[in-house]
Amino acid sequence: MYNVFSVLATVEEVSQWEFSLALSDTEAKALLKWKASLFQNKALNILNWYPPPHNANNSSTNPKANTIPCTWTGVSCNTAGSVNKINLSTCGIQVTSPNSTILISLSINCPGADTEAKALLKWKASLFQNKALNILNWYPPAHNANNSSTNPKANTIPCTWTGVSCNTAGSVNKINLSTCGIQGTLHEFSFLSFPNLEYLDLQMNKLSDVIPPQISYLSKLDYLDLSLNQLSGRIPPEIGLLRNLTLLDLHENKFFGDIPKEIGNMKSIVKLYLYKNKLNGSIPRSLCNLTRLTYLYLYKNQLAGSIPNEIGNLKSLVDLQLSSNTLSGYIPPNIGNLQKLNTLYLHTNKLSGYIPKEIGNLKSLMDLNLGDNQFRGSIPRFLANISTLTYLYLFGSQLSGIIPNEIGNLKSLVDLQLSSNTLSGPIPLSIGNLKKLNTLYLHDNKLSGLIPREIGNIKSLVNLGLSGNQLHGSIPTSFGNLTNLEILHLRDNQLSGSIPQELENLKNLTQLHLDTNQLSGYLPPNICQGGKLTNFSVFKNYLTGPIPKSLKNCTSLIRVRLDQNQLTGNISEGFGVYPNLDFMNISNNNLYGEISHNWGQCPKLTTLLMAGNNLTGSIPPEIGNATQIHVLDLSSNHLVGLIPKEFEKLSSLVRLILNGNQLSGRIPSEFGSLSDLEYLDLSTNKFNESIPSVIGDLFRLHYLNLSNNKLAQTIPFKLGKLFQLNDLDLSHNPTTSFRVPYHQVSKRCTACRTWTYPTITWKVPFPTSVHFEKLCQKD
Repeated sequence: MYNVFSVLATVEEVSQWEFSLALSDTEAKALLKWKASLFQNKALNILNWYPPPHNANNSSTNPKANTIPCTWTGVSCNTAGSVNKINLSTCGIQVTSPNSTILISLSINCPGADTEAKALLKWKASLFQNKALNILNWYPPAHNANNSSTNPKANTIPCTWTGVSCNTAGSVNKINLSTCGIQGTLHEFSFLSFPNLEYLDLQMNKLSDVIPPQISYLSKLDYLDLSLNQLSGRIPPEIGLLRNLTLLDLHENKFFGDIPKEIGNMKSIVKLYLYKNKLNGSIPRSLCNLTRLTYLYLYKNQLAGSIPNEIGNLKSLVDLQLSSNTLSGYIPPNIGNLQKLNTLYLHTNKLSGYIPKEIGNLKSLMDLNLGDNQFRGSIPRFLANISTLTYLYLFGSQLSGIIPNEIGNLKSLVDLQLSSNTLSGPIPLSIGNLKKLNTLYLHDNKLSGLIPREIGNIKSLVNLGLSGNQLHGSIPTSFGNLTNLEILHLRDNQLSGSIPQELENLKNLTQLHLDTNQLSGYLPPNICQGGKLTNFSVFKNYLTGPIPKSLKNCTSLIRVRLDQNQLTGNISEGFGVYPNLDFMNISNNNLYGEISHNWGQCPKLTTLLMAGNNLTGSIPPEIGNATQIHVLDLSSNHLVGLIPKEFEKLSSLVRLILNGNQLSGRIPSEFGSLSDLEYLDLSTNKFNESIPSVIGDLFRLHYLNLSNNKLAQTIPFKLGKLFQLNDLDLSHNPTTSFRVPYHQVSKRCTACRTWTYPTITWKVPFPTSVHFEKLCQKD
């Protein structure tokens, strides 16, 4: 390879090249003479080197103007006006060596394609050698004569390499390696080698460690995206030297420390994304100098302090998201200057004071989220003037007072969430005017009065949450018109009357929560007519009648609570097989019949509660197939027969409650496999024979009640090893002696609070007056 310097070294008469630095006229003539000797290609068109005018008709009033080369392409001068720098890198000009016909590229003072290629290859070599590198067709030039390439320089030009683009002069101006899976650091990336780089996208890789301060050498950079990596440390203040940058995206990394105030010098920036890092400190006031900024995302960091008053200077802002930090103080009133704002997210901070009335001036606002803060006062009526609003979130903000009737003016609203405040009074009837509403969440307030039947006019409604209020009266039959409804939460109110049969029309319903009210009457038989119901909760009401017949084939069910009602009927055939069922509670009703073997075919069942009914028959052994069960409560029924030995398969069981039945036979030795068991209550049955010693292997037990049975013979020594036991009741059994070793009772069971034997309760440590030989066999 040749360059100007190597050519000059072979030339005896340097004056042939006329690179004289004497006077500007001489320098101009020398450069022009040299230009005339160059290979005449398109590259010369970029050189605005022209001789002085020679005729009187020339319009120039200064015939020497063009003889001063200081303003020519690639030429710079010192303060005396003499050429001191020539930079024609990557211009594609070609010169002829005086000793040969080889055409060579001029490369003065700055790297060209070779340098860029070497820099990329050096960085590639520093990366973790994984499969991701296989997609990068970056290869060094061939060095041996047998190589099939006719141009040994072909591979040194990176313009055709994966993710690399060049400008018309053949210099790298764009690198896009997003989502390539490359892993490593930026330490070996030679930023200085890419003076023409305008676009750098390395998002969604596995880059780690810090951003080197040398990134500031990329003076022409317009677009920088390093998001979704594992970069850490502080954002280097030198990044503020990238004055041409329009986009800076560093989101979802591990940056910490302050946001550099130098970012405020990047006057060209339009989009700034620093969200989902660990940045702390306050929001720099210098950011408010970025008057071209349209998108500012700083959410999900650890920023504190107040929102700068100068935020109102950013009049180009379209989207401002400062949520999920620990910002405090008031919302600055001049935020109302941001007339182009579409989205304002300030939620999940510690902002206080009143919501400023100036927000009502944001006539372009579509998405407003101020939730989860510490405001005071009521919902401002001026919000109703923002007719463009589609999303309004004021949840969890300590707001009080009534919901203003003007809320019905927001005809564009799609999502309205006012939950978890202390709002009172009735739900305004005007809310029925919000015909585009998908979500209405008013839950966990102090709202009272009737549920407006006008809500039934909002036929686009998908999610409706009114739980946790003081609403009374009946559920409006107009709710049957909400055929798009998927979630209906009315729990924990004072609702009465029957559940409207019209709810059967809600075929898209997935969650129906009506519990903790005063509802009565029958459950709608076709409540799962749509076959999509996953969560069904009506506990703590006064409901009667049978289990709805549609539940048997409602295979979508995940969680069901029908407990604490007055339901009746035979459940033997009332339930089917549920592939996704996790939780079932039908306790404390008046149900009868036998337990179905179908429960054993519910592979995801973790909790089955049927206590306090009139169930008869035996426990079906098929329950042993429901191996994910953690809690099984069949207590206070009329079950008979043996505990199935198949219970040994219930290795995830934590609580087993079978008390208050008529179960008989021995306690299965298979219980020894229930190693996670913490709570075991078999009291008030007809178990006989001895207590199996394997009970002593259940080291996680903290509650054991075997009282009121017919257990005989001695109590096993191993019970003394139950170090976690807090409550033990063996009373009302005909056991002949308490043969727990003395040292285990007195030393190892000091955690036990209550031991009952046979009818006397002792607190441990035992009183010194108690004679252990009456209770225990000493070692």
